[in-house]
Order: sequence, then C-alpha cells, then structure tokens
Amino acid sequence: MSKTLLKDDFRKTLLTAMFYEGKLSLSELSHRCHKSIPNVTNVVAELQKEGYIEVHEPTESSGGRRPVKYSLNKDKDHYFVAVATDQLMTRIAFYDLKRKLVGEVQTENINNYEDPDGLNRLIAFINQAIDQSKISRDKIQAVGVAMPGFVNIVEGVNYSFFTDIDQSLRDHLTDKIGLPVFIDNDSSAIAYAELRFGAAKDLKNVMVVNIGWGTGLGMIVNGSLFRGHSGYAGELSHIPLSDNDNLCSCGKRGCLEVDTSLVVVADKAKEAIRLGAKSSLATLFSDPSKLPGEHLIDAAVKGDPLAISLLSEASFMLGKGLATLIHIMNPELIVLSGRGAEAGNILVAPIRQALHQFCIPKLMEHTELVVSDLGNNAELIGALAIAIENHEFY
Repeated sequence: MSKTLLKDDFRKTLLTAMFYEGKLSLSELSHRCHKSIPNVTNVVAELQKEGYIEVHEPTESSGGRRPVKYSLNKDKDHYFVAVATDQLMTRIAFYDLKRKLVGEVQTENINNYEDPDGLNRLIAFINQAIDQSKISRDKIQAVGVAMPGFVNIVEGVNYSFFTDIDQSLRDHLTDKIGLPVFIDNDSSAIAYAELRFGAAKDLKNVMVVNIGWGTGLGMIVNGSLFRGHSGYAGELSHIPLSDNDNLCSCGKRGCLEVDTSLVVVADKAKEAIRLGAKSSLATLFSDPSKLPGEHLIDAAVKGDPLAISLLSEASFMLGKGLATLIHIMNPELIVLSGRGAEAGNILVAPIRQALHQFCIPKLMEHTELVVSDLGNNAELIGALAIAIENHEFY
C-alpha cells in the first residue's frame, strides 16, 4: 500500500475516533489509532489547518495541568444523511459532524414487501428530503442506508430487496441521488450503534436484538461486529423454533419470526378483536397515521391488556430463541433495541422467564438483559455510522 493511502487511512481513523469519542488528547488518539504521538501530532496539525479539528485548551486543576484536547470542528460545514428503511417505513435524518440532529426526522410509509415501485419511491423520498433540508448538496458528505435483508456491504448489494436493477443497489442509489451512498443490514447497523454509542459501548461480547416488523440480531464478538463468513450472520428470526406451521416471509415454515414479528402480533390482535376481545386497539387500528405495529406498542405502554398479553407471548418465544444462542455465544449482555424496544420492560419479564426456563443456569447467571436507551433512534444512528465509516474526509 502506498504511503499516500496509508496516510489517508490514518487521517480517516483519527477523524472517526473523534466523531465517536468527542474530545481526545494526543495520547488518547495515539492509543486508539496505534500510532506514535509524533505521527499523530503531525496529522492533527494538518487536519486542524484544514478546519476539520478544533482545539480545546486545558484548564488548571489541583492535579496539575490537563492535556490539550481535540475534537471535530462544530463549525465545519459537513453533513451526513441517515436513512433507516424497513419493510414498511422509511425515516430520514440529517446530522452534522458533532452527531447533532439537523432539522426533524422525516417519515414515509413505503412497503418494500409489496410495492413494485418501492425503490423509485425510496429514491424520490431521499431526494425530496435533501432538497427540503436547505442543506446544499455540496455540503453533504455521504448517505448511509440501513435496510433489512441479506446485504453484502462489499458488493453493495441487497439480495432480498431491490434486486431487479442492472447494477449494485449502492451504485444505483449513488447515481440517482448524486451523492456517495453506502448500505448495510439494519440489524448490523443497530448493533453498531449500540457498540459505539449505546449499552454495548466498551463491551466485548454482546447480542443486540432488533425488535421490529421482523426480528433481527447483531452480534458483537471481541468488541467488533461479527458478520460471519458471507456477511449474513444474525438471522435470529429464521431459527425454526415456532410451535405453529405458519409460512414465514422467507418461504420456510416454523421460523421464530412468525411468533415474534410486530406485524404478526398486530395481526393476532386484529383477529382477537374480530372474535370479540375488548381493546383500545379496536379504535387505534383505524387510525392510518401510524402502522398497526406502532399502535400495538403504544397501546401496550398505556396498559392495554390485549396488547400486553400478545407482546408477552411473542417476547417469551423470543427469549426461547435467545436461550439457544446464549448456549453458543455466552454473551455478557443482551440488548433489546430497535422499534419494539419502546415497549420497554413489558418485554423483559417474559424474556427473562424463557431464559430461566431454557438456559443452563451457569450461563444465564452471567448474561445481563437490558432495554436500549437508543430505542427507535438506533437504526438512524446506525445509518449515520455507515456513512461515517465509509466516507473519505476529503
């Protein structure tokens, strides 16, 4: 590798470290980048001259003079677009170099399962959001897209969605949007968000559960995101643990997803109401401003018995699947993240019950279970990380 490429990688590593960590001293940057302090000092000086970095002068303390700290320049006019798209909904947010949200999150219901024009609608929505943001396109550095499906991040291909194009999805989006676009699986993105900013920060072995219209999993092994041999590790929802023979979206039967998906649970609620069950969902489901799964979570949080009961049943089955993986991975932590994490502790008790019922106690007693503080924002933050990780700061 040429000296220029090595230097470019070094610059990117320094800037990415400050993006994730905030203010860092030369010594801390040296430690994180595995470079000598003189080398770090030289590159930091270049980046400061280019306006990427700002300096925070030390303050005196009783323990002596504190070191100078460096961080990304809050006044640097660089922005990133984070796109969180799932089977039914797409959200778009704009962030600056300080990870500060610029403007409001925009939302559009796009059914990527059934809409044959879904890709064109997604592209139109992203372009519209950029045009309405009042941020000049030449100030936008990259677009990160987190999406469900079998995503090959090297090839830039999603083998589950948007396959009827004659180029990679990444290149197609880049051409149609006119900005560098990078894609990744939504559960992987959520796990990365938890690793960098959430409950998994500074931990080594963690399972991050993406509770949404499907049920995904991101695995952190030895402090890094684990993707498996082909990049598709984490398909928790397709473990054949279901007690029924319903057909899964993948075409197989018996998948865990047919018991744990928020779409499936919402459909169960509709059927229960049709058969005479009393629930606030009878009225909520007629409100088109939110998807049925969102209404389900809202009703459960507000104490609706039917919503709580059905979510508890789904959570127990989810716990059964996690018990299986605990025996394989022996994680120190399980994080409940994604859209469904908004249900909070309603999910925890039945999952714990399943873990205690199906796990060997010696393994279970060393695994903590928590609800993410990032919640529904985790996928957007993960999409932001996709853009940051792949973008070249030049």
